[in-house]
Amino acid sequence: MSRLPLRVAVGEATRALEAAGVSSPRVDAELLAAHVLGEPRSKLPMIPLVDPPVVARLRELAARRATREPLQHILGTAALGPVEVAVGPGVFVPRPETELLLEWGLGALRDVRSPTVLDLCTGSGALALAFAASRPDASVHALEADPVALSWAKRNIDAHVAGGGRPVTLHHADVRWSNLLVELEAVVDLVVCNPPYVPDGTALPPEVTAWDPPDAVFGGPDGTEIIAAVLGTATGLLRHGAALAIEHDDTQGDSVPAMLRRRRTLSDVVEHTDLNGRPRFVTARRVPAPTGARS
Repeated sequence: MSRLPLRVAVGEATRALEAAGVSSPRVDAELLAAHVLGEPRSKLPMIPLVDPPVVARLRELAARRATREPLQHILGTAALGPVEVAVGPGVFVPRPETELLLEWGLGALRDVRSPTVLDLCTGSGALALAFAASRPDASVHALEADPVALSWAKRNIDAHVAGGGRPVTLHHADVRWSNLLVELEAVVDLVVCNPPYVPDGTALPPEVTAWDPPDAVFGGPDGTEIIAAVLGTATGLLRHGAALAIEHDDTQGDSVPAMLRRRRTLSDVVEHTDLNGRPRFVTARRVPAPTGARS
């Protein structure tokens, strides 16, 4: 059985993905090859030749990706900051842009000892677990309404704990419910959220429309229905001076910060852009307690 050049196989996969309209065909082809080989992508240049079954398997996975099945579903995992979580049908796939929100949140907690962190609309649990992995001293809570997504979050939290990580408390609840998480009222140091925020009817790539759960993507006519509920929940749970970060659509760079500024309980509202300069998330703090009052 003669061995075959890996670069030829990767080139073939790249052309197939490019023809299918995949936005990053070369990167995806290399990641699929690395997955088949069980090696990091960076090691591919050091593997000149591969056996025919490797080429056949790469062709098989490239054919799946060419149907616009998400790369993360094929690989079975998605990365966010220091963690890698299992993903698949029924749960929103974490996006690289959310790492900027994670970095900001960790910065906001830099001087807070043993912080309490709450991740609303947690989905796979990736953001909550990224905070738990980055701050082992933190008490991290995650909330999700959808039962399928909740099962993915539980699976990922269980794997985190089995690997020696500190448990994350998972809540099955909807941010639109009243009297939510009353046990955390005014004690949370950081609330983060990557909610459904895409305006209804927005045209999106097949990887989203055919695979991501619609309830995890679309947020009403202007995309802010769930964001409004998040604000109502978060402001009551934050302690005085604590931080809030909410991801949003790039069309909401004015509207979502304006929603936060209308809240008299919030101050220091700041808009943040992604690596392409597009509005991506907004941050704020709960106003400090009045002088002499307990926080």
